[in-house]
Amino acid sequence: MRIEYTALLQEIESVISSGEELHKVLAETCNILKNKVIHYDWVGFYILNDQKSHLILGPYCGKSTEHTIIPVGKGVCGQVAENKILKIVQDVRLEGNYISCGMEVQSEIVVPILKNGDFVAEIDIDSHDTAPFTIDDQEFLSLLCRKLPVLF
Repeated sequence: MRIEYTALLQEIESVISSGEELHKVLAETCNILKNKVIHYDWVGFYILNDQKSHLILGPYCGKSTEHTIIPVGKGVCGQVAENKILKIVQDVRLEGNYISCGMEVQSEIVVPILKNGDFVAEIDIDSHDTAPFTIDDQEFLSLLCRKLPVLF
């Protein structure tokens, strides 16, 4: 994993352990990621509702979106919620079940947050570049998402 990601992970770990409430920690995490990773153009969290049927948009950084509620199973975010497996889409034009958030979005990575093996939320990151996500992004975001369940 790139050294910059190691430093970011340490910075976010201190935010997680700050004792702040869930939404403040998630909002600060979004700010750090969007402002410090050049190809992260939109960063947000979707949280599973109590009925476990929909994802509700939580804190995010970037352009506003109309996708504030997503059914489990629909789109990339809904598929990750259903399957509990990280998904990278390097070119959204090639994704059949993609929910468009804007013409500038070219790629997306979505990583589940699991608590005791159960899906509770996910981080969703869009990029305006095609194919920017590497194994470093995957490893970094997976590590980050393994640290967040303590908040839920």
